[in-house]
Amino acid sequence: MCGIFAYVGNDNQSVLKAVRGLKDLEYRGYDSWGVAVKTPQGFFIRKETGKISNIPETDFEKHEGTMSIGHTRWATHGGVSAYNAHPHFNRDKSLVVVHNGIIENHDALREEIAAVFGNDVFRSETDTEVIPLLIDICMERGLSFENAFTEVCKKLHGRFAFVALHKDEPYMLAARDGSPLVMGLAEGEYFIASDTPAFLDYTNEVYFFDNGEYAKISKDAVTFFNLLSGNHVEKKKEKILWEKESASKGGHPHFMLKEILDQRELIENTVRLGGPAVSKAAQTLEKADNIFFTAMGTAAHMGMVGEYLFSRIAKKSVQAVYAAEFDKVLPFINKQSLVCGISQSGETADLLEAFKTTKKKGGKIMSVINVRGSSAERESFLSVPVNAGPERAVASTKAATAQFTILTLLAYALIGKRMQGEKKLTNASHAIKKWLTQELLIHISHIVETIKHNEDLYVIGKSVNYPIALEAALKIKEVSYIHAEGFAAGELKHGTLALIEKGTPCVVLVSNDEYKQDVLNAAQELKARGATIIGISPEAHPVFDHTIVTPDLENETPMALMISSQILAYYLATLRGLDPDKPRNLAKSVTVK
Repeated sequence: MCGIFAYVGNDNQSVLKAVRGLKDLEYRGYDSWGVAVKTPQGFFIRKETGKISNIPETDFEKHEGTMSIGHTRWATHGGVSAYNAHPHFNRDKSLVVVHNGIIENHDALREEIAAVFGNDVFRSETDTEVIPLLIDICMERGLSFENAFTEVCKKLHGRFAFVALHKDEPYMLAARDGSPLVMGLAEGEYFIASDTPAFLDYTNEVYFFDNGEYAKISKDAVTFFNLLSGNHVEKKKEKILWEKESASKGGHPHFMLKEILDQRELIENTVRLGGPAVSKAAQTLEKADNIFFTAMGTAAHMGMVGEYLFSRIAKKSVQAVYAAEFDKVLPFINKQSLVCGISQSGETADLLEAFKTTKKKGGKIMSVINVRGSSAERESFLSVPVNAGPERAVASTKAATAQFTILTLLAYALIGKRMQGEKKLTNASHAIKKWLTQELLIHISHIVETIKHNEDLYVIGKSVNYPIALEAALKIKEVSYIHAEGFAAGELKHGTLALIEKGTPCVVLVSNDEYKQDVLNAAQELKARGATIIGISPEAHPVFDHTIVTPDLENETPMALMISSQILAYYLATLRGLDPDKPRNLAKSVTVK
């Protein structure tokens, strides 16, 4: 969700770095933006709704200063407006703040502030505004800026990360307690951001903020402290292996298409890099009395895939549960339980809440993650990286396929057949590389031309292809805004057939498995009600009006079905004139519950 960027260093045009950093965080999703630069005359602040990518850098060149902060906002408290955009400030604008997360007790804090300053002091509808105003109160009572900052942090309930800058102080303060924050280190320069792509142009050396920590940053030094105790914290410098080029479009019109095509190399790379971590994880999974996969969105669908894979390959019972609904399994969590979180960002608020409650019950936590150093990894005693690289489009594609790959490997490793699993996945990777061509893209775009004006679409599958159907429908909803629903094929007769009329597009996912005829029978029922059938299958069938032919990959065929549906969703968006990289109302990293 919200993106934070801040700079301290020797560059007198620091505001340009802030603007560029915010542009590199656009993939997170936002509806307004703002920047502030500390100048000799005080703060220059600019806040607007809309896209910062539309604003020329020349607008900022005359505002000089070596400390700047910036923010992209995704509205939660208060509507989309310039006055709700960050940075927020205190009464005399001597202090500015940018914030990511939710202040759950903001109503009580607003009452506390109103009792001191009166209700007229508030300029926005946001929860964030309480932070600079509370710091103001503490400083009026004689506390230094730094001490006021830490006192206010202790008052805040919820998940947050924020950065504060005072016009009279030669340093910046940044704190984290739940929401992501990372610091980049270059020669004479420090960068604070919600995610590393914001500063990869300048450095790949980082410090990760842990929960309950704050940093004091000047142009000459940075020091970390524990928020509660005030004790100094020693930090280990780490390197980010991703390069900026891997987070660029690579000549493609959209990140989503580039990331779909990245999957030609992805599966084999994931297999090659993930093996050692998979073996270690399998030993832990084997010892657990009960196993839960938990996630949200696309990752939750991959957790459901894992449920089927563990049953089919490893004969192991696993329960997949949405992290937001994790309470339903809490009575069954104990010291012999293993909870495996799956996440692209590693910062999903509901997932981290599930981890928190698991720890209270004594359960062990493992994670399947893409972003190294993320909260999910840091909360886990064991993590398995999927190595998908940076994913910039809001709708997840290659990370989902990498998660599928790792879950497949884990299932094989559980029965001592990791090498067999690696061979099968490598063969699947080679087949997908040959299949995922420009000709395939053109073929699918032609199919989309025939259905792009429809406003309802249905996807069916069975067994592993059921969660793939859910994922296909999610992708279509996310980027094309078509009402799409995924179903288990057997559910059609129990209600959904009532929605089918002449011309309704229905995507049918078919593998050459024991369920093939069941799904084809369901497709026939749809066609008998007038549906237009789009079959995604290793072979054509008479019931299909349009066919997307995939490689026959046995247990791995659902990967090709999922990639086909990603391409379908991409063209449904672009041929309807939409930007698939930045769907409305959505954010890449959902850091609030």
